[in-house]
Amino acid sequence: MQAPIALADFGSFFVGGRTVRIEGKEARAIKFTQTASFHYDPNGTYHVEQAYVQYFIPARQRHPLPIVMLHGGGMTGAMWEQTPDGRPGWLQDFLRMGHAIYVVDNVERGRAGWTPFEDIWPDAPIIRNAEESWTLFRIGSARGWPDRQAFPGQRFPVAAFDTLMRHAVPRWLGNNDAALRGFCAVLDRVGPCLVMMHSHGGEVAFRAAQARPELVRGIVAIEPSGFSPEVAVGSMTDKPVLFVYGDFLDATPLWRDLMQAGENYAARLAADRARVTFWRLAEMGIPGNSHFPMMDTNSADVARRISEWMTGATGDTP
Repeated sequence: MQAPIALADFGSFFVGGRTVRIEGKEARAIKFTQTASFHYDPNGTYHVEQAYVQYFIPARQRHPLPIVMLHGGGMTGAMWEQTPDGRPGWLQDFLRMGHAIYVVDNVERGRAGWTPFEDIWPDAPIIRNAEESWTLFRIGSARGWPDRQAFPGQRFPVAAFDTLMRHAVPRWLGNNDAALRGFCAVLDRVGPCLVMMHSHGGEVAFRAAQARPELVRGIVAIEPSGFSPEVAVGSMTDKPVLFVYGDFLDATPLWRDLMQAGENYAARLAADRARVTFWRLAEMGIPGNSHFPMMDTNSADVARRISEWMTGATGDTP
């Protein structure tokens, strides 16, 4: 049994967003409950595109820069909180190692809320199904579904795959610019920090690093699937950037392409004199990781390695 986590402070806040006016919709009678009716008029002013952040400050903060954790596509900040099979998530792991943590639900996700009006977000939302997720997240091949035959040596807790799917929320494909604005508002509130992102969060976070170079002091990119179009001269100079990739990357053409894109972008950052480190866990003698190393059975070990990298790369001291 691990010792309790001692906190100096914790809380939450909303930040960013805009107000919009909806007009021309038809009012209608609705029921809040079986006994409470109401005349609902959807026309009016709405607050949209805000981000929600929950923060945790350890009683003994061993690292001066907090970590801002940004989820991937179709996920929320809950992905960092606990593994699908009930073990502590990276939120808890990094807190125990003395890092202050800010967990983001970005625009449209989780407690940030969303809008049902096409006037605001014209795209229809998508949500991932179990079959697609099984292969996209590299749990196993398409041939292994629905019997749930995972890749040999798979570290994802396959028996808890259904719990992973309960994480899934809608996403709107046209909202990347709104997500960037929301995340920049988070950075403005938090101040200088290290950014840890996953998957689709890569595009948002790397673009934010260009928009807020004075605030993003380093990046941990967990299998990013997107990047910033440009790297402004000097924006990444001397900043530590860690790329982390798991196993089974040759399982699909998509992941071969994404891995190559990550290597190409890492080279662009290095050309701007960023201090780039590139981890292929399987080539480091750590085989079996899925697209979700923060949920795999060796999640605590990977977290420890990343924390040690942070300490060495940023010069943090207790």
